[in-house]
Amino acid sequence: SPFAPRREQPIFSARAHVFQIDPATKRNWLPASKHAVTVSFFYDAGRNVYRIISVGGTKAIINSTITPNMTFTKTSQKFGQWADSRANTVYGLGFSTEQQLQQFAEQFKELREAARLAREKSQERFELANPALSIAAPEESEDRCSPLLTVNGPGEEKLFRSKSAEVELTVEKERVKKMLSEGSVCEINLEAELFTLQDSNAKLVAALQEANSSVEQWKKQLAEYQEETDRLRDQVTHPWRTLEGQLGHPVATGETGGEELSQSVEELKALLRAKDQEIHTLQSKKTDVGELEKEREEAVQRLQDVERRNTELEGQIQSAEKTLASSQEEQSQAEVEVRRVIQVLDVKIGDLSDLRQSLAKLLAD
Repeated sequence: SPFAPRREQPIFSARAHVFQIDPATKRNWLPASKHAVTVSFFYDAGRNVYRIISVGGTKAIINSTITPNMTFTKTSQKFGQWADSRANTVYGLGFSTEQQLQQFAEQFKELREAARLAREKSQERFELANPALSIAAPEESEDRCSPLLTVNGPGEEKLFRSKSAEVELTVEKERVKKMLSEGSVCEINLEAELFTLQDSNAKLVAALQEANSSVEQWKKQLAEYQEETDRLRDQVTHPWRTLEGQLGHPVATGETGGEELSQSVEELKALLRAKDQEIHTLQSKKTDVGELEKEREEAVQRLQDVERRNTELEGQIQSAEKTLASSQEEQSQAEVEVRRVIQVLDVKIGDLSDLRQSLAKLLAD
């Protein structure tokens, strides 16, 4: 394989669904494999770099060199991604469990640090102390049909039986493989869309929570300022009552009392003007609160749409699983039928063999 020397061995491997970012929109995920494939970390001894490689058949669907500035980001419980500037793309991996995603992320971080150290040593012109690792990409192997059992009898009869059975098995195998392939393609497309919707769902929930928090905070602060303003207005309207409450006795109405009262009124008016200014500022922010409420309502609507779409996707996945189960059952029935035909042919071949021996004996007599 040109992607990893055959003498090399993977440092770490995991099974995952592989996706690449849509080059046109840079937002949607495109499936790079029809089913879960092996994704492995390798050490390239010739170039002294670490690579992430995944091979599907004879085609490399991932060939990414790890650099110190790369970051593997977990965007959901079972999905992670990283950007490769050299390949001008973003890779996404969907795992079957959270533990597999965590193990892959830890391995990525560890080898990124190793790549950083290797780069520093290379720049300082030091030779690596440990010998080059010999690692090779694991080769995917396709399942093969088990060979047909041979029967006792002449060579011509064995040839006739093998060709007939092989033709029947080949036709049935291709039909079943086509159905399984269609079911797998449908399932991976649904899984890719489900991963994308789950990521969007998490972002919408976070935005909704933030909007709710901001709205409640503004409402609380506005209520506090309005309560304080009402209290100050009452003090300005009834200054005598306010001063009597503070002093604990009726206020004198002479010249000195009038001066004190005037001073207190001026202070209360100044405080009232300050509070009015704060209320005006808060009221000017009501527009922002209205926009936040509108965004919250839109986010709620989008969230409901996403949940409805998730429900539809779950139904489609269940339908695909039923179709796959039905295909497997048909394949099992076909295999049973082929075995029955083989048994009948064995009997017929035995009868023909006995008949030929009888004819040969008659001719000899």
